[in-house]
Amino acid sequence: MPIIASDYNPPFLFKNGHFSTIYSGLIRTVPGVHQERERIVLPDKDFLDLDWSYAQQPSHKVLILLHGLEGSAQRPYITGSAKLASAQGYDVCAVNYRGCSGVTNTLYRSYHSGATEDLDAVVQHLLKKNTYDEIFIKGFSLGGNLALKYIGEGRDLPEQIKGVVAVSAPCDLHSSLKQLLLPKNYLYSLRFKDHLIAKLRLKQKVFPSKISDADIANIKTLKDFDDIYTSRAHGFKDALDYYKTCSSLQFLPRIAISTLIINAKNDSFLGPECYPHKEAEENNSIFLEIPDSGGHVGFYGSQNTTYTEKRALKFFADL
Repeated sequence: MPIIASDYNPPFLFKNGHFSTIYSGLIRTVPGVHQERERIVLPDKDFLDLDWSYAQQPSHKVLILLHGLEGSAQRPYITGSAKLASAQGYDVCAVNYRGCSGVTNTLYRSYHSGATEDLDAVVQHLLKKNTYDEIFIKGFSLGGNLALKYIGEGRDLPEQIKGVVAVSAPCDLHSSLKQLLLPKNYLYSLRFKDHLIAKLRLKQKVFPSKISDADIANIKTLKDFDDIYTSRAHGFKDALDYYKTCSSLQFLPRIAISTLIINAKNDSFLGPECYPHKEAEENNSIFLEIPDSGGHVGFYGSQNTTYTEKRALKFFADL
């Protein structure tokens, strides 16, 4: 589909990408969201924790929410999406990736941008557990890349999957990584790195033979983390092989499910390759929206409801 025009026009302060990003990540709160936790066992005997927000009436449609790097189902962009969607008649399944629910997962591996086997396990679980006629997926940042890769990599997808929305999706992981390593993003990348190292130290206590103090000391950047942990723990040669293998950009031509990608022009985490103009123009199933503002997973909106929260549900309703 051609690139679609965006009518997102936030208040003046939120036209600044950094302000929008920081407000969403550190200031916004979403009260009144009820979640019920369910733990599922994965094929490799590890587990995922799912946090459910149910519609007031029995529903035959479900929205799967996928958080970003070092997020969880309690982040405001997830709870805000869950609150609005459940009020509009969706059951909402907010996924906590391995090790992201407040409990360390059991295996040395954890989650990463391309772990679509875990998303597929969630989808299959929903189909077995409930009689959902319609499944929708909404992913943020890393979760957006994950959702796009999942529907484009060629697996047999259930017919119940009707639509996907990806918000602030780093479609080219190496391009995004290069942005995160720039001085303008130093504080963001430092925060991510510190969180990741803290989790890695917990892993080290359980798997001391797999990660040494020297390894951890050598992690100076996010790329180092992916070289030393992500690639080794998940079967990639190195960080660059991980980025190449798991970037969703290469899978976009094969997407056949109606998909909306919303990447703000002023998102400081996304490089030029993360805006898939050509792929959207050549695939009738892909809609690409590039608002001038929004930052990274920001998109401030009135009444504590973000633009992408409303936009995603409108996109699904129009399918």
